[in-house]
Amino acid sequence: MDLAPLPGFRDFFPEERARRDYVFEQWRAAALRYGFCAYDGPPLEQTDLYRQKSGDEIVKQLYCFQDKGERDVSLRPEMTPTLARMVVRGGQSMPKPLKWFSMPQLFRYERQQKGRLREHYQFNCDIIGENSVEADVELVALLIDCLRSFRLTAEDFYVRVNDRQLLAALTQAIGIVDPELQGKVFGALDKFTRESPETIRSMLVAAGAVESQADQLLDLFKLKTLSEIAGRFDAHPAVCERVLHLQKFFGYIESMGLKDYAVFDITIVRGLAYYTGIVFEAFDRKGKFRAISGGGRYDHLLKKIGNVDLPAAGFGMGDVVLGEILTDRGLWPSKWSSGIDLYLVLVDESLRAPFLALAHELREQGWRADYSLSGGGVGKQFKAAGQRGARFAIVIGPEEWQRGAVKLKHLETREETEVRVDQLKSVLAEKLDSRFLGNDNKIGMQATIKS
Repeated sequence: MDLAPLPGFRDFFPEERARRDYVFEQWRAAALRYGFCAYDGPPLEQTDLYRQKSGDEIVKQLYCFQDKGERDVSLRPEMTPTLARMVVRGGQSMPKPLKWFSMPQLFRYERQQKGRLREHYQFNCDIIGENSVEADVELVALLIDCLRSFRLTAEDFYVRVNDRQLLAALTQAIGIVDPELQGKVFGALDKFTRESPETIRSMLVAAGAVESQADQLLDLFKLKTLSEIAGRFDAHPAVCERVLHLQKFFGYIESMGLKDYAVFDITIVRGLAYYTGIVFEAFDRKGKFRAISGGGRYDHLLKKIGNVDLPAAGFGMGDVVLGEILTDRGLWPSKWSSGIDLYLVLVDESLRAPFLALAHELREQGWRADYSLSGGGVGKQFKAAGQRGARFAIVIGPEEWQRGAVKLKHLETREETEVRVDQLKSVLAEKLDSRFLGNDNKIGMQATIKS
């Protein structure tokens, strides 16, 4: 039997698990700073829920099957349909807007490639029941600050922003007014950064655009600023309205001090048809990786799924690409929460009972403490302390114990002091003032354990 995990799936040994926990801690802390509440849903849903959102084609990408009740079910490939179902089912009476976040494991049966596996964890943040541009600003600011909490800077990443309604107004201005044709055009334009202009032109014509319209569409994607768009289409009120909407968005982003992190980019389309307004994607500046995150406004999804007319917007950030960037930049913390604070060293077995009592008391106080279960020589115990990544050793010996004291040894500096047992708690509180990884979640702070 092959003992490797299935293709596209991962084992999380302690260090990998510690890295995952670190990512989760930063995600959660960022969401809580912005006033979001955590939610969760089942990993198994009715397949029709995903068909309702994305059409029959999505089934090819699902782990789907019939359960023992002969229901068509699928492992969740994304969280938005579950969120929509939950809001329709139980969130309508809650005060709006809803600001919810989750960190689910998601599954897609698709070809493995760099930055994409068949399972991953994803940070999802959504605002339900608010249609103002301020909600879009809130989400993009949260996305930026979340990435900054990993010590990524404006030199590492940026968020590219566009507006589906602006694109719709522009395509209408050049004569493409049929909604079905617009959808096909958006699908072709979504591949603009991955295919040659000639290929995109052929796709546009095949979708139903005439050649002159295809040329005009490609010319649109040469426009770099909102001012250029407003100048060329000043006779089209719908275009000018959406330009003003985006200018308001960027004005608020600038007022938050985040100007360097967000740019207008007309090539950001977001291929999914359910997006209805501002859309955005975060990329690394070096262009070495897939998109770090993506999202936008989807005002019609809840009505489509459950006939509830509520505006909505959100984004998702996967752990795979984020992990690749942190590795590339050397930004993983150097010490992990899987390490321990204290390792207790027993010099004489006759003290085993008070030794265990002290260990239990330290754990009750919140310290991560360990010791050898089978005893052994002092040297062997100190070796084990190093292997466990302990910061301090507490040595319980007969002479010190008779005086009501223990030895406290800093395992990195080798400094050793005698501490009275009744003062041990306060001494440890002073020396281990940052016990747990991720306690300090200030933007840009290095998330390493202090020594």
